[in-house]
Amino acid sequence: MLGGVTEKNAAVGTAHAEAHRDSIDPETDALVGDWLTLPDVAERFGVQVTRVRQLLRDNQLIAVRRGENNALHVPAGFIVEDHSVKGLTGTLTLLKDAKFTDEEALRWLFTPDDSLPGTPVQALRENRGTEVRRRAQAEL
Repeated sequence: MLGGVTEKNAAVGTAHAEAHRDSIDPETDALVGDWLTLPDVAERFGVQVTRVRQLLRDNQLIAVRRGENNALHVPAGFIVEDHSVKGLTGTLTLLKDAKFTDEEALRWLFTPDDSLPGTPVQALRENRGTEVRRRAQAEL
């Protein structure tokens, strides 16, 4: 029991609240480009969708609502083969510490930065995580 509410009821309430969040703004949607649904991510990782949801709760991935069904989607750029991009979790933690919302973090990660060059997510995919985290720390 959680303060008179069962864990199951609390989970249903959380899922209900998530279902009514607004969709991502079109500009951020276009910046990211390619997206994967949670079942797509689960298939790539070789895990159940519940495990992907746990990764979201643990801030190891970001998902936003988009599309006709307003379903949760993860940027395809976060995934390499059967795992998330190296350095992504640490970068997401730094951005969360800087009080970035998920949508703001996506904009930051997918906006070109001449000093990298390219986008922070491209740099992470190229194993240049130290440079990306240095820039993320500057946001604190």
